[in-house]
Amino acid sequence: MPDIALLAVFLPTFFFVSITPGMCMTLAMTLGMSIGVRRTMWMMAGELVGVALVAVAAVMGVASIMLNYPEAFAVLKWAGGAYLAYIGINMWRSKGKMALVEGQTTPTVGNLELMSQGFMTAIANPKGWAFMVSLLPPFINVEREVAPQLLALLSIIMFTEFTSMMAYATGGKSLRVFLSRGDNIKWMNRIAGSLMIGVGLWLALG
Repeated sequence: MPDIALLAVFLPTFFFVSITPGMCMTLAMTLGMSIGVRRTMWMMAGELVGVALVAVAAVMGVASIMLNYPEAFAVLKWAGGAYLAYIGINMWRSKGKMALVEGQTTPTVGNLELMSQGFMTAIANPKGWAFMVSLLPPFINVEREVAPQLLALLSIIMFTEFTSMMAYATGGKSLRVFLSRGDNIKWMNRIAGSLMIGVGLWLALG
């Protein structure tokens, strides 16, 4: 059985870290602005899978190996960052699948592409790996079975991450409603594109 006392401390700790602005939260807000909350949930699904893999790897010790080989990490970071920056540039220019155009309610980006964006952002985030390595082990009671404890911690992580991303995506959608007034679609594309470029640079250089 999981240690209830440790879980009670872990819940507010991880929620505080999760709700603070970061790559995934910025991406959720950007997509909420450009494609709406419902479509953004596909990105969230990919991000949650990535975060879960990182968390499991941290507990199993795989993360320490990844952090000791920065060359492999650099490839993931730069590839993911360049991809997001490319999408952002197209959005800024009101081109590509992610951009809004006159007479079109939502961009035509595919669900698989959205999931890939979320997954890549979570997996290639070095701060996410370092955070999981430093945070999760202290909340594992070595005198109890690891599997039930890990399952409980993952449940908290998934819940807090999803709740935080929903809050950011909803905020992005609200901003979209505001910017859509007065035919400001071009400016909305530029703001969303700039944020996407920022996430890409953050991922590549962070």
